[in-house]
Amino acid sequence: MTKTWYPVINYENCTECGVCTNTCTHGVYQKDSEKPKVMYPEECVNQCRGCQALCPAEAITYFSSTGGNKTVYGCSCGSF
Repeated sequence: MTKTWYPVINYENCTECGVCTNTCTHGVYQKDSEKPKVMYPEECVNQCRGCQALCPAEAITYFSSTGGNKTVYGCSCGSF
């Protein structure tokens, strides 16, 4: 798990469909919130883009302290 890679929600695009909060198997999101909220960023797996791949509103990007925009999936969660 990592503190240098985690999802960032663009609330202007977010439709609050719940796909990200309901499919993340790593416990990154707070589930009892109206809008998706990244409550536990340290639980995100480095380079996992499962919730981004499933987001119909394309409202998820990732913060990375190392920079760059890699497209490699580094997780086997099966969410994408």
